[in-house]
Amino acid sequence: MSLVEVTDLHRVFRMRHSISDVIAVNKVSFSIESGEAVGLVGESGSGKSTIARILLGLEHADSGSAVIDGDDRLTPAHGRTKRMRRARTVQMVFQDPNGTLDRHLSVDETLRRALKAHHMMPSSRETESRVAELLDRVRLTKQQGKSKPHELSGGQRQRIAIARALALEPKLVVLDEAVSALDVSVQAQILELLAEIQRDSDVSYLFVSHDLAVIQQLCQRSLVLFRGSLVEQGNTTQVLSHPQHPYTKLLVASTPGPGWKPDKVVQSRKEFNELMAFS
Repeated sequence: MSLVEVTDLHRVFRMRHSISDVIAVNKVSFSIESGEAVGLVGESGSGKSTIARILLGLEHADSGSAVIDGDDRLTPAHGRTKRMRRARTVQMVFQDPNGTLDRHLSVDETLRRALKAHHMMPSSRETESRVAELLDRVRLTKQQGKSKPHELSGGQRQRIAIARALALEPKLVVLDEAVSALDVSVQAQILELLAEIQRDSDVSYLFVSHDLAVIQQLCQRSLVLFRGSLVEQGNTTQVLSHPQHPYTKLLVASTPGPGWKPDKVVQSRKEFNELMAFS
């Protein structure tokens, strides 16, 4: 059985002052294997973040199922033990770490508190050893561990967020546009770090992004969302080199790179417009 099995996931936002409701996620099904990185691709409003939030338990679904490590995340978690287990199984790294890091806590205290809250280490000595290991894992120095978030760079803060997620030894890490706010050179360093972590462990990634270059670098498989529906999925190289759906073709054609030709964008836009005219 796959680590993640999402089946017919459906979420509708009912708008108070609108004639029609908004279907954010439309009967979406996919799976993620242990140790696999899967990219979730689409423009803003395609439903990417809604799916991510449902898997984290931050958003509810109207129907379907989302089973992670044998546990259907759409059923209520009764009791603290089950809630804590769910939190350890799936962790999230957000686009902006500033919203999730306490600016009053040093980096090592942030990690220490996460470990203690989930009783991950049997003693203070082992907690300190684990904190040092996590800092080293994300390539932060002991001195940087004594710093507070606002004293570090954006890339370093994102490393803290990754370390805190890894502290709970999750089976799945959801990364929501986790490198989109970083400079290109820093993006490359973080992606290299994430790939290295995955090679050294069985952790799985669901990488939410609109950036096809990022997806291509990290993810073995890709899912393409358009207006809440899954329109294409498969091996990332195959999806990006031989896209089948007009929307995927437009995404690929619109991404500058070696051999990029504006006329491909025009042709892809024409096919896409024809699709929309009949949808």
